[in-house]
Amino acid sequence: MRLIALNKPFGTICQFSPHETRQSLADWVKVPGVYPAGRLDSDSEGLLLLTDDGALQARIAEPKRKLVKRYWAQVEGEPDAAALAALERGVDLGDFVTQPCQTRIIAAPENLWPRNPPIRYRASIPTTWVEIAISEGKNRQVRRMTAAVGYPTLRLVRVAIGALDIFSLGLTPGESIDVPTNAPWQNTTHKHK
Repeated sequence: MRLIALNKPFGTICQFSPHETRQSLADWVKVPGVYPAGRLDSDSEGLLLLTDDGALQARIAEPKRKLVKRYWAQVEGEPDAAALAALERGVDLGDFVTQPCQTRIIAAPENLWPRNPPIRYRASIPTTWVEIAISEGKNRQVRRMTAAVGYPTLRLVRVAIGALDIFSLGLTPGESIDVPTNAPWQNTTHKHK
């Protein structure tokens, strides 16, 4: 059984098959027979786990397992307490209501790599970094959540899955490392308020 942690670069699609205009996982991971345990859309960056074991993939990706995924979202504007409370309660996105989550405003991360290309900069509109910890992971969920409360996401980085943190792993964009499959990081679950 094999488990690989990858710092997925911005613009990379979460598939191994070639794409006409974007890089794929095959550009970064040269290990045959592994596949993503969960996904990150091409505009999102950060920690992605890949495995060759279906049961392990299910333990990581299935929402019923309550494995926390922690994101840093750079949003347009300055979210107030009401917007953060709405995110934490759960947001009605039309096709589903998100589970309760944890949020907090954080300082602009100094340890975060620059994005290529950088996000658009507009001096008249401030941005804020928000940490969001969820235990589900539907398509573009964090982006849809922040937009629903009035603060669109400009940049989204998954920094942790369970107790596995991209910075403690020392991964720069495009780098990967093998992770022990029996590590205690899998037991970290999300506790709702």
